[in-house]
Amino acid sequence: MNISLNKHQHPPEPSRQAPLVPAAATIAGSDSGGGAGIQADLKTFQELGVFGASALTAVTAQNTLGVHGVHPIPPSMVTAQIDAVAEDIGPAAWKTGMLFSAEIIEAVADRASFYKWSRLVVDPVMIAKGGASLLQEDAVQALRSLLLPLTQVVTPNIPEAEALTGMRIAAMADRKEAARRIHAWGVKYVVLKGGHGGNRAQSLDLLYDGRVFTEFAAPWIETRHTHGTGCTFAAALTAGLASGFPMDEAVLLAKRFIQAALANPLNLGAGHGPTNHWGYNRQGTAGVFFQTAPAAAGEGEGWLR
Repeated sequence: MNISLNKHQHPPEPSRQAPLVPAAATIAGSDSGGGAGIQADLKTFQELGVFGASALTAVTAQNTLGVHGVHPIPPSMVTAQIDAVAEDIGPAAWKTGMLFSAEIIEAVADRASFYKWSRLVVDPVMIAKGGASLLQEDAVQALRSLLLPLTQVVTPNIPEAEALTGMRIAAMADRKEAARRIHAWGVKYVVLKGGHGGNRAQSLDLLYDGRVFTEFAAPWIETRHTHGTGCTFAAALTAGLASGFPMDEAVLLAKRFIQAALANPLNLGAGHGPTNHWGYNRQGTAGVFFQTAPAAAGEGEGWLR
């Protein structure tokens, strides 16, 4: 049977069924080399059983040797992509990566506020593995003042935490102070990653909820294939939250996922190669543990089971 519509008719509304899988969305740049950005995010979502949607903020010409070009997407188009995904797919969790400019950050913060996202993971991408800047200098303040107050969890590495807080981070006490400062801007949780901490025995990440510090430690893996580690970690955390995990379990999932991705290199490229997003589902992830760290005055402590 053929059905035609005249200009006064509208197509029937499609029936909406309950989703069979959780969904998450990434708002980030494209990495043509496939190791970071939305490519890493979508691979991670898929491996963890979460449907992935995306909104592009920039297109990069990039490989394991570095970033060779950046073309930002107009903020209005970033907004249009977010609206298209939010109004139909309705992701349970959202993640941001490379946002590039203050104008794009403003657009994302506006949508986060409009849709009242309760699970927003912000990976404050600033510098590519090869040293190229992925966030304009005037955008850092916009990130602090506009987006972080709307964020459930932010996942800076040590250099990013230094850029956000303006303080030098050397010892564990510095990491905790940086986490306190970032938390004070309105973020509910801070995960300060320890891969740049200089400890070649273990990689130790720190979760802070405003009261308790929780340490997530794993054996150090010596490898140059680390491209996209921050994107992948934050994407795994986002997938955990979309699946309904509490924050500590979502962080533990992310730590185990990136540990497996680093432990099973693909040996691609002549520079900083990508991590292995298949690693988590192909090999056990023993060796990652977590505990609450000793608390400062006024902060709680204990053991998580």
